[in-house]
Amino acid sequence: MFLQSALAGALAIGAGEKSLARLIPTDKGSLTLFNTHTQERISVDFRKNDGSYDIDALNGVNWILRCHFSNQQTVMDVNTIEYLNLLDNRLGGGNEIHIISGYRSPAYNRFLASSGRHVARHSLHMSGKAIDIAIPGIDLPTVRRTAVALKLGGVGYYPGAGFVHIDSGKFRTW
Repeated sequence: MFLQSALAGALAIGAGEKSLARLIPTDKGSLTLFNTHTQERISVDFRKNDGSYDIDALNGVNWILRCHFSNQQTVMDVNTIEYLNLLDNRLGGGNEIHIISGYRSPAYNRFLASSGRHVARHSLHMSGKAIDIAIPGIDLPTVRRTAVALKLGGVGYYPGAGFVHIDSGKFRTW
């Protein structure tokens, strides 16, 4: 019940985003995700043909994007999910997207920072607004270039670690 209420609130807030709204197609939104830490897969149609969201499908996305360290989940920002879907579509659509990191609990973020990892103290991962991804069969420079061209949020490039970061914050690159 809490997740459904929180998701409804997140959808209402996300509905006001003009930059993303102009790009969202009116057809079905589909994603295939593979969590590299939990080895779980999900294929969902999270947006219906009429543009409405399937709450059960979004809850499935929230679960697979949970923090693998603490097993906690959050309600992912629907703008981040839409950004990921648009990116997938621009890369041909129907790709299995490997999730390196979705939601990150504050405890896990602190752990990473104390382990010498370069993580932001107020990472958007902790608010469900960021995802680190790789897409088998599509090289990282292409994923990065395509995400940057969308200009929908942050795009971080980590070729040594094998992923591209996308988030629904302000447009910026690093």
